[in-house]
Amino acid sequence: MSDETTKEGEIQIPDSEDPEQQKTEGDAPPKDESPLECAERERAEFLAKWQRARADYQNLRRRQHDDILAAERREQAVLLDETLVILDYLDMALASTCESADARSLLVGVQMTRDQLWSQLEGRGVASIDTDGQFDTNLHQAVATVETDEHEPGLIVEIVRRGFTLEGAVLRYAQVKVATKPGAAESEIEQDAPTPADGEGTDPESS
Repeated sequence: MSDETTKEGEIQIPDSEDPEQQKTEGDAPPKDESPLECAERERAEFLAKWQRARADYQNLRRRQHDDILAAERREQAVLLDETLVILDYLDMALASTCESADARSLLVGVQMTRDQLWSQLEGRGVASIDTDGQFDTNLHQAVATVETDEHEPGLIVEIVRRGFTLEGAVLRYAQVKVATKPGAAESEIEQDAPTPADGEGTDPESS
């Protein structure tokens, strides 16, 4: 008889094959049971026990495999997140002004290092989060609001720190500044908290 599989991928034995459900404690074989019937009954019981043990073993192996993969993904995410800090510093160096020839030559080396690092990250499933357009709570973290009439509310107007995903899952949220109507930020603060909140509207770059 074939095994059944649960939605989570774990194998279960049908209830009719569970020896514990086929006979209750204290049940005795019929007195008029022939040797053949006794052998068939014992065979069915041993087969059900073997199927149960096999299913438990396969489920245990599957859970151990899933736990190992989850631990590897966590360690990979930590390592990649720390590597992204290096990428940030390289981008900061590339954004600096170079006037001398030596500085421009050094900048070329920094660019090559940055490109090679990013190539390695992309090869491991890292992708940059798009910050063009409207603010998305699933991808972006608003660190400040900017009162303006030039942009519609909710539009990202400045990138504070780039964000990245790892195989589609957020590895680091993009920190951005979001446009809001003039006076809207103050009214929202007054409604949400009677007293000024600590650090409300503080630009992390100034800290």
